[in-house]
Amino acid sequence: MTEAKDDLICVGALAGSFGVRGEVRLKSFCAIPEEIEDYSPLLNEDGTKSYTLALTRAVKNGFAARIIDVETKEQADALKGVQLYARRDQLPSLPDDEYYHADLIGLEVYDTGGALLGPVKSVQNHGAADLLEIQGTGQSATVLLPFTLAAVPTVDLDKGRIIADPPEGLF
Repeated sequence: MTEAKDDLICVGALAGSFGVRGEVRLKSFCAIPEEIEDYSPLLNEDGTKSYTLALTRAVKNGFAARIIDVETKEQADALKGVQLYARRDQLPSLPDDEYYHADLIGLEVYDTGGALLGPVKSVQNHGAADLLEIQGTGQSATVLLPFTLAAVPTVDLDKGRIIADPPEGLF
């Protein structure tokens, strides 16, 4: 059974093998990283494969984990790059001012005067705060907009739009 894309939220990724006994290196994108185990079994991007996992220990930049039916280093290496998804109904509901990145991607961004700035292409975080990568209308380059209350006062998921008050000269 495949899941609808909107029903799946990316919660982690496999980064290859850990050691020689079939363990995988796992990156968790959860707010509390160890909680990724609570959502097991996890699915691949189109929901066609499932991965039952158990964390074995914390390692640099993630966890070592076991996945059922993965017993060799080669099998673990073959999973490198697989993104892991949980069903939305498995995840906790968020406070009003928090959003899953998957819900923001594709939303149209308008300025406070109603002019279309462009769609959200991705959500990035380089350590300080989230940034919305916006594909500017008629521009080849993208623009990174800080995802702060000052720069993004309104997110309306029901209408599929974001109202932004970008810093002067950004667009």
